[in-house]
Amino acid sequence: MNTILVVGSVALDTVKTPAGSIADGLGGSATYFSLAARHFAPVRLVGVVGEDFPSEHRTLLSERGIDCAGLKTAKGKTFRWSGRYGKDANTAKTLATHLNVFKDFRPRLDEAQRNSPVVFLANIDPELQSEVLAQMKAPALVACDTMNFWIDSKPEALKELLSKVDVFFANEEEAKRLARKTNPMLAAETISSWGPSVVVIKKGEHGALMKVGNRFYIFPPFPLPEIKDPTGAGDTFAGGFLGSLAAAGVYDDVGHLKRAMAYGSVLASFNVEDFSTRNIENLDRERIDERFHDLLDRMSVPRTQDLPKPRRAVAA
Repeated sequence: MNTILVVGSVALDTVKTPAGSIADGLGGSATYFSLAARHFAPVRLVGVVGEDFPSEHRTLLSERGIDCAGLKTAKGKTFRWSGRYGKDANTAKTLATHLNVFKDFRPRLDEAQRNSPVVFLANIDPELQSEVLAQMKAPALVACDTMNFWIDSKPEALKELLSKVDVFFANEEEAKRLARKTNPMLAAETISSWGPSVVVIKKGEHGALMKVGNRFYIFPPFPLPEIKDPTGAGDTFAGGFLGSLAAAGVYDDVGHLKRAMAYGSVLASFNVEDFSTRNIENLDRERIDERFHDLLDRMSVPRTQDLPKPRRAVAA
């Protein structure tokens, strides 16, 4: 089983949706990713929080087997994000962003972290992502995520980073914006030409698209009657995806990549059923696998030769 290193944000989020609200809930890309990936493989988290970060949150992460030796406390306040969702669960309106100690985040990896075979460069400055990658010792699999802010402000740095990664995650809007295409498949084509062998485009409640080599694969979401809070769903998806691959130790097989997509969808479905990290904090592998097999059953389509033969009409 291969250890995963995740470098990203640990935050306190204030979110309002049609289903309710939460103030200063545990959040951040590295947090959501870690809570999902831990079910499959050991996770080392690298991030920074302020002196105001509740000790119970750090305890929660540690008690769930996440290595928090790389989660440093700096003088000042923790990164905070505030947002609101309307009827469209795929789009959040940012109300406030306070980087606080995250503004000066410059991780320096220790020996164990540098030797991690799988690394996820979560949503941070692409120049910083490249700095982290430069500290790694020949990881077997490198994945990254981004957002519109970096696509608009540092597109060249992001393209340079993509030449060094194996898997790239983006939502549909981000992918089309980065590639300057109006179609997600064309966007994935362009992005893959810059380096990543696997491009995953997340489409929220409409599922996800994966490009591997010259082929595209489509995946539905797990059907839910209600979405309470979409915050962190993309990072939870990435945690399920990379966790599944790390557990298998196979990174270039289409079959394993398909399974990883299904696990990503399942973990994301649990995440959106409640606010903050509430619904993924106490998940167990049995519940995850139950929903995983349920999703596979819903997706399966028998080939013609596997269908029952039509019965002949009985002559009168």
